[in-house]
Amino acid sequence: MARRGAAALALALALLAVALSGVGAQGAALEDPDYYVQETWSRKPEPEPLSLSPSLPAGAGAGEREPQPPQPRTPKRATKPKKAPKREKLALETPPPGKKSNRKGMRTKSLEKAANDDHNVPVAHEDVRESCPPLGLETLKITDFQLHASTAKRYGLGAHRGRLNIQAGINENDFYDGAWCAGRNDLHQWIEVDARRLTRFTGVITQGRNSLWLSDWVTSYKVMVSNDSHTWVTVKNGSGDMIFEGNTEKEIPVLNELPVPMVARYLRVNPRSWFDNGSICLRMEILGCPLPDPNNYYHRRNEMTTTDDLDFKHHNYKEMRQLMKVVNEMCPNITRIYNIGKSHQGLKLYAVEISDRPGEHEVGEPEFHYIAGAHGNEVLGRELLLLLLQFLCQEYLARNARIVRLVEETRIHILPSLNPDGYEKAYEGGSELGGWSLGRWTHDGIDINNNFPDLNTLLWEAEDRQNGLRKAPNHYIAIPEWFLSENATVAAETRAVIGWMEKIPFVLGGNLQGGELVVAYPYDMVRSPWKTQEHTPTPDDHVFRWLAYSYASTHRLMTDARRRVCHTEDFQKEDGTVNGASWHTVAGSLNDFSYLHTNCFELSIYVGCDKYPHESQLPEEWENNRESLIVFMEQIHRGIKGVVRDLHGKGIPNAVISVEGVNHDIRTASDGDYWRLLNPGEYVVTAKADGFTASTKNCMVGYDMGATRCDFTLSKTNLARIREIMEKFGKQPVSLPARRLKLRGRKRRQRG
Repeated sequence: MARRGAAALALALALLAVALSGVGAQGAALEDPDYYVQETWSRKPEPEPLSLSPSLPAGAGAGEREPQPPQPRTPKRATKPKKAPKREKLALETPPPGKKSNRKGMRTKSLEKAANDDHNVPVAHEDVRESCPPLGLETLKITDFQLHASTAKRYGLGAHRGRLNIQAGINENDFYDGAWCAGRNDLHQWIEVDARRLTRFTGVITQGRNSLWLSDWVTSYKVMVSNDSHTWVTVKNGSGDMIFEGNTEKEIPVLNELPVPMVARYLRVNPRSWFDNGSICLRMEILGCPLPDPNNYYHRRNEMTTTDDLDFKHHNYKEMRQLMKVVNEMCPNITRIYNIGKSHQGLKLYAVEISDRPGEHEVGEPEFHYIAGAHGNEVLGRELLLLLLQFLCQEYLARNARIVRLVEETRIHILPSLNPDGYEKAYEGGSELGGWSLGRWTHDGIDINNNFPDLNTLLWEAEDRQNGLRKAPNHYIAIPEWFLSENATVAAETRAVIGWMEKIPFVLGGNLQGGELVVAYPYDMVRSPWKTQEHTPTPDDHVFRWLAYSYASTHRLMTDARRRVCHTEDFQKEDGTVNGASWHTVAGSLNDFSYLHTNCFELSIYVGCDKYPHESQLPEEWENNRESLIVFMEQIHRGIKGVVRDLHGKGIPNAVISVEGVNHDIRTASDGDYWRLLNPGEYVVTAKADGFTASTKNCMVGYDMGATRCDFTLSKTNLARIREIMEKFGKQPVSLPARRLKLRGRKRRQRG
């Protein structure tokens, strides 16, 4: 018995050593940087097992493009989500991922029985069918090393480009193209995903190739799963392989749910037919729920969690309004709900003010704003601002010293949804089925982000015309009359924002957008009319660079050199920041308008590669952006501030504040107070106003947080005093040139 026990133990250890060596080899391959390229070109297509899929009909070969599918499964498209019940408290218990998804699969006994016949891959049994969230091809949670394909036309069309909604570069023959495209058009091509753990797969979403010139998409495909990437089980429909219907054009995503969930590590898509005049090309997302694996340190280390008790879900218009009310009821002393106007469809553009004295402007307290949802389908920014509202309220009630100081020293305005009409369209499509542009524009088809007046051209033309005697205006450039006319192509939302920014003396602002991971600062428009990309800095370029870096450097991913680019642009050379015009020129942007028409320094903050992430991703996205959102607000207290008064101590409105060496001025608010964002250093600052003698001071800006106080007292000019005295006694001051003309006329008449 002892000898038998020893032999059994030796055999078990030998088998364990062989298994570990295989796992180690596979792990080494995944870590090898060249593994993807080797897999693309060296991995040969594996023949389908005869027991799992029917053989091709006689005469079928590599050129066969349209096999006869056994009853193709009809794909699912966007459906309207259910309304959420009203909430009576701020933070609700978040259900498991996918619980609020609107995709419900249909199950039948015959389908379940057919799936049970494949004993190699277990079938997930459940009483109620629920869709799982995306694995993360679009959000880049799935790395390039987890995507493999049978062949590829070139590297720019490799498996790593087969991600849902990925966008092609301007030159489509470069390294950044818009899909995975097989190297050959035959029935043996495939693209697969390695989930790196057992996963309950529930569905596949596909798109065609993103291209301006070519039309390539897959019209039908099979789905196979495996636990070892060698033995594959094809998803069945009764007794035969299921053929899923693919796309009918290249941009609209199409969802196909598996008849029953399949538990495996690998999932492979095998195209069976494609567009007649095109090639095998697709972009995809996989729906799946990773199974718990508490013994795997790799997965536990990479799982993001949050300790904030917030409402992590997508909110439609009514739910957003309800959430604002809940926050206002919890923190009535520091919050106020108001609207700045209405959308084209009549929805109110709600904003929330957070301040220790809501509803009033305090002298010396700067005003800050966040805007999101200018593009209705860029939903992440909207949800981040709703989470920020909850967080500021909760932390203020908890007496978090940092948040209390921020609220008491800053008047904060948060506008979560500038384009609610567009959002409602995107919300109906859902987080995966809306595509790249559904809901981007307003209801009347206007892109709000570049719908503001082009003041750059007016500024640069004035600078080119100036003759040295008269200085061209460098701030508060007036809006052209044609833009204010009723016939101008200006969105109602744009007019509302302009009125809002003219009414409130904003100092700093950020507009949250999506589809990239970068902070863009002005100018957004190139100065050379024949160029589409050109570095075009403002006079405050150093300040804007710092503001952009303050957000990017505190974001969890923006400055990570190991991060994969979202689509085509690598912003790591500037630490996650970019001059807008050097990226792509935009005339009439919000950033340029704010800088040239108001005192506000505005930046565009692109908060994620995925415009509309699944709600299961919201906690991680909140952790990515939370610190950055707070740090950026704190930058409003950097530079100089003060009040410009007359000799009687009364504030002088509309006084001009100039900084020597910076060709951009600002103006005082109605109470005479001002704020000028500046980097640390010593500055010569001048305050001047009509009817007053200018005053100049040296103002020092330190490295510690907190603006330097720099007040001015101006005395009236002699001419202003004379006018004041004569107006007081009902007389007008004498105009000397007119008086001389009258005297000359009298002398002429007397001589005649």
